[in-house]
Amino acid sequence: MQEKTVTYQELAGQAQKTEKHQIVLAIADGKIRELFQTAKEGEEISFLTTADRIGHDTWVRSAVMLLMKAASDVAGSLQKGKLKVEFSIGRGLYCSPRDGQKVDSTFIDQVRERMRELAAQKIPFVKMTKTTDDAIALFESQGMTDKVQLFRYRRASCINVYELDGYYDYNYGYMVPDTGYIDCFDLFPYQDGLMLLLPERRDPEQLPVFEERKKLFKALEDSTRWGEKLGITTVGDLNDKICGGDLAELILVQEAMQESRIGRIAEDIAGRKGVKFVMIAGPSSSGKTTFSHRLSIQLKTFGLTPHPIEVDNYFVNREKTPRDADGNYNFESLDAIDTERFNRDMCELLEGKRIELPTFNFKTGKREYKGNFLQLGADDILVIEGIHGLNDKMSYALPNESKYKIYISALTSLNVDEHNRISTADGRLLRRLVRDARTRGTSAGQTIAQWPSVRRGEEENIFPFQESADATFNSALIYELCVLKTYAEPLLYGIQKGDPEYFEAKRLLKFLDYFLGVSSENLPKNSIVREFVGGSCFRV
Repeated sequence: MQEKTVTYQELAGQAQKTEKHQIVLAIADGKIRELFQTAKEGEEISFLTTADRIGHDTWVRSAVMLLMKAASDVAGSLQKGKLKVEFSIGRGLYCSPRDGQKVDSTFIDQVRERMRELAAQKIPFVKMTKTTDDAIALFESQGMTDKVQLFRYRRASCINVYELDGYYDYNYGYMVPDTGYIDCFDLFPYQDGLMLLLPERRDPEQLPVFEERKKLFKALEDSTRWGEKLGITTVGDLNDKICGGDLAELILVQEAMQESRIGRIAEDIAGRKGVKFVMIAGPSSSGKTTFSHRLSIQLKTFGLTPHPIEVDNYFVNREKTPRDADGNYNFESLDAIDTERFNRDMCELLEGKRIELPTFNFKTGKREYKGNFLQLGADDILVIEGIHGLNDKMSYALPNESKYKIYISALTSLNVDEHNRISTADGRLLRRLVRDARTRGTSAGQTIAQWPSVRRGEEENIFPFQESADATFNSALIYELCVLKTYAEPLLYGIQKGDPEYFEAKRLLKFLDYFLGVSSENLPKNSIVREFVGGSCFRV
């Protein structure tokens, strides 16, 4: 008598009664399992939902494949219905047309309706393992040259491919069991393509309101177009450049491009009458410190004398620091800054008075005064770096015409392939992981554990104000993940199975495996990447 098998999906159906959000993955004996897989007797099983990061990523990945399948169905063939997932904007995924595909309101309405039809049919996402050669042949026959190029650099002998009603795709990560799970989405025209709007992790059953971010879109679009001119839009393209011996020139070209952009920002500042405060803000590991130094040098070429001001020196004394919901000090809250003293000091400087600037002692948790006096002359300008720089509540007493705001972030436009995007947050996490291990002795596990809190702070204190900036600077370098790989991998391998950060470490290691590693020896001493890997000519 054959023993009855049970899938994780069947077990999830029983567990769903006590879960607030949709179950999408299982964890069996410490390993992540897709729900269509068969459970083994005696396993210790728990579940992941759409409110968990891994679960939410799985749901989004599945929604993207559903979109691609629907687009090819509406267009009449895979070759005609090509879309590329470009980047995330205002809680939506922007997709551009490929190979001449026309994306208008009629096409989008038909694709949306087709997605709903497929979702209602609960068609399974079928996982199959193919040899690398067979996978290359399959995607070559479908005209997916980006995947063919990517797999040429895969060391693994086998590749997991997913099939959806005759449509094949490669997905960087896990998938839900069937299309019936994709029940909350919208499509609408945006720029030259379309926007796929999906729920957020914090409210995975509710479709959010789309937030327009024109300046962010332009920065990402400019970076994408620049990559296209160089012939580098995917990891496979980048690996080809490295193998072709073109990396040294690529580094010089992009560093020159960034320097040119910094020079234009400095020229804009110099040309604005009355600007005395350059306010620089951006999320963690954006390269704010190196950017501030390089901007200061460019400002000097226009006859200005920049003075750096660190907002951290205006922290309130430790006993007055607010705490978060877990009882930990919340240094990212605006209430952690003595905004009253900051505004009084800045206003007195604006009036031409000589003042003594504070220094915060992080060991004692107290603000100190050590004879650091400053008085502004006609050509003096303050370069102020801090996460609240774009928030007018931080500088409420300063005239608007005296402020020039800059938003900086590492906005990578490079993708794994045309359907698997690289999150800008992943690039910043790897930067921080490498830097903190080098400068603070922080383990990779500690950095990963802190990251969700860092991200919450960014969502609350930085991203809502990014569109108010006078200039947006993209600090991402198209080659940097190849450099960070050689530093990050040993740190990530140090996280052991059973550690809370293990799954995230495995995900990042798989991600880095797509890239060819390169040495940092060819990086200029003033490169933003030097802020993280070391060897900078600046004090960072």
